[in-house]
Amino acid sequence: MKDTRCSDGFTLIEVLIAILLVGLAIVSLISANGSFTQANGAGVELSTSEFLIEQIRELSTVLEVIDPNTGIATFGPEASETLADYDDLDDLHGAVFSPPISADRSSLTDLSAYSQQITVENVNASDFEQVVSNHSSFFVRVSVKVFLNTKEISSARWLRSRY
Repeated sequence: MKDTRCSDGFTLIEVLIAILLVGLAIVSLISANGSFTQANGAGVELSTSEFLIEQIRELSTVLEVIDPNTGIATFGPEASETLADYDDLDDLHGAVFSPPISADRSSLTDLSAYSQQITVENVNASDFEQVVSNHSSFFVRVSVKVFLNTKEISSARWLRSRY
């Protein structure tokens, strides 16, 4: 009797293993694509957050540390003072802007899911971590936190001096 098997092709087991390997490769690529998309979204959120922090930093650089009209009599915004009237750094203390604002004080309505929270504190001249009473130091620390909905995305702090 003559052997009629053809030895030119693949066996069924070899084909099944090849299909399994190709399937695993496709599943891995789809999973990696989802992870890359998620990482890209987090990067966009962080980049937007840093942009919003820089807007407050730019705004704070043009404001006086001490109120040019009332001096050290008031810490925080003066009575009936609005964002357009802020003339010194401590007017920003406790402010929350949602939608956030730009350095020119205009509202960034396209970023309405974000908010900026600002704290201005006088700090000890020899220890910038120690908060002191209002206007008792020449140094103030500005802290900005940026939130996306209620989740804090980023924060930054910097010092200003009234010298």
